[in-house]
Amino acid sequence: MAMSVGSGGDNADPEVMSEMNTTPLIDVMLVLLIMLIITIPIQTNSVKLDLPAGNPPPPPVPPPVVEIDIDFDGTISWNGAPIGSEQDLQQHFIAAAAATPQPEIHVKPNKLVTYKYVIHVMADAQRLGVKTIGLIGNEQFVNG
Repeated sequence: MAMSVGSGGDNADPEVMSEMNTTPLIDVMLVLLIMLIITIPIQTNSVKLDLPAGNPPPPPVPPPVVEIDIDFDGTISWNGAPIGSEQDLQQHFIAAAAATPQPEIHVKPNKLVTYKYVIHVMADAQRLGVKTIGLIGNEQFVNG
C-alpha cells in the first residue's frame, strides 16, 4: 500500500489543508450526548396526592351581599332602601365592616350617573374598612 507524500520537487509548495478535522469534535459530542442520556433521571408517571382522611368539612357559607344602587342624580339606596344622608351611608358601612363575616358590597351605578358619586361611595367604603367591594352591571357601559 503506497502513499503519495508530495510532488517530490524541491521548490514545490505543499498544499495547505483548508478543511477543519471534525472527527474529534463529533466524538466529543457523542460522548457528551451519551453522558447526558445516562444522567437524566427516569420519569415516573405517578402523581403523589395527599387526600384528606374521613369526611371533608362542609363548605363555608357565602357572605351576605349588600347591593348599593346609585341613581342618575346621585341618590343612593342600600338593598333597595333609600339612604337619606352621608352620615347614614357611613353608619351602614361601619356596621358592614364590623359584621362577621363581612358582607360583599355590590355597587350598581345607573348608566347616566356621574363618576364623582360612584367614586365617593367606593372611597367611603374603603376608608371605613369594607374589604370586598365591586361594581356590577358594567355591561350597560359597553355601547355607551
